[in-house]
Amino acid sequence: MSSSQKICLLGGSGFVGTELAGQLAEQGSAIKVLSRDLRRLKELRVVPTVSIAQVDPYDQSQLAEALADQDIVVNLVGILNESVGKGGTFEEAHAGLADSIIGAAKAAGVSRIIQIGALHANADDSPSEYLTSKGRAANQLLESGLDVTVVCPSVIFGAGDSFFNRFANLLRAMPIMPLACADSRFAPVYVGDVAKAIIAAIDDPQSIGKTINLCGPEVFTLREIVQYTADTLNIKRTIVDLPDGLAKFQALVMEMVPGRPFSRDNFNSLQVDSVCEECDTPQPTPIGKVVPTYLGHMNRQSRLQQYRQLARRES
Repeated sequence: MSSSQKICLLGGSGFVGTELAGQLAEQGSAIKVLSRDLRRLKELRVVPTVSIAQVDPYDQSQLAEALADQDIVVNLVGILNESVGKGGTFEEAHAGLADSIIGAAKAAGVSRIIQIGALHANADDSPSEYLTSKGRAANQLLESGLDVTVVCPSVIFGAGDSFFNRFANLLRAMPIMPLACADSRFAPVYVGDVAKAIIAAIDDPQSIGKTINLCGPEVFTLREIVQYTADTLNIKRTIVDLPDGLAKFQALVMEMVPGRPFSRDNFNSLQVDSVCEECDTPQPTPIGKVVPTYLGHMNRQSRLQQYRQLARRES
């Protein structure tokens, strides 16, 4: 990748965005991270070659102004549950933002877009609003006339993730683990591999107009993932598979819990296995190589320390 390329990240303060910014910084790329709330970007201030700007990405004119000097846009924005406020619905956060990016990119003269989608998202035939809206966003961008690549990962793991760490928190707190959709299948993909795939797509003109599916090398049921988490934590827990009726009731109740750890739309998404029919991840990293190194550390300090060391070397 040319270090002269200017890359704008939407959703750059999140889990994947932080990893991607770090990898891009190591290559010397100029990175611009946009956010409506600059307080969320405090961790990225330590990453060399990163600039930050307060922009409402749903305001097309604001976004176009922010993109005026950029070469590439990477959209990492995504929500798993709806909330109150602008961008709080699936439609707004996914399809609505895609529409704003299309208009702003065309106005700013930016043609190269990398969109982070969802594995098996389908605008016409998905059981959940999450997958439907993700599919609609991908379609809008691919049909926009811009140079778009859609990257669709399975569930992403790594230090600071909200997957293995969430189950670790629940297992620590509960002697019995009632588990919805226990037979749903996943092929967890390492966040470092996802970032590498995004960077590779940026430089590959053959990826334009295509969807890249990213999975790890192993397929697990949700029950197996929870059991692996318990084994890694060296704690014994009873895992109880919930029938669909109880699982739906659990989702209804947990929608009312702060943070909405599980919802009816999550339940519907779990009806589709998050595994690749054809995997585009080169040399995917197995969970056993990474998860034991961070499970139990409920923050991103190890990754941030790496970026601070990089910043000191650059200074």
